[in-house]
Amino acid sequence: MLWLNRAMLLPCMLALLLSAGILTYSVFARYYFKVPTDWQDEAAVFLLVGAAFLSGAYVQSQRGHIGIDALAGILPSGVNQVRKLLADLATTVFCAFFSWKSWSLFAEAVAEGQTTTSSWGPPLWIPYATMAAGMTLVALQAALQTARRAMAKDAAR
Repeated sequence: MLWLNRAMLLPCMLALLLSAGILTYSVFARYYFKVPTDWQDEAAVFLLVGAAFLSGAYVQSQRGHIGIDALAGILPSGVNQVRKLLADLATTVFCAFFSWKSWSLFAEAVAEGQTTTSSWGPPLWIPYATMAAGMTLVALQAALQTARRAMAKDAAR
């Protein structure tokens, strides 16, 4: 799965750069050329949503999400390992539920032809698809890490 997580990084980086370029263009167009734009905010948000969700599995693979380790130094080693396993399991369950709901939103947006309310009106299935795919990848990564931790715990016995 690591190859897939790494493959997501380049499109995510490009999406961030493109988003910054779009927003910068918008500022210059409005300020210097007095040309209003009505599409830039949604385009930038769509790109940022995609970048955030599609890069989540890589961040999870590196254990880079924010964690609070206040208990780690207090608990005995064995109890701390159980705490980590339970945290991984909770993360997996939450991400799987979020993924399922995201795919539901995606299907609904496609079936109903939902669009944003702006004058540009891009289809909502675009951000829902990236959100659903990204959360699916995070859920799979978390499940793999949970299984690894559970197997390591069994092997240690």
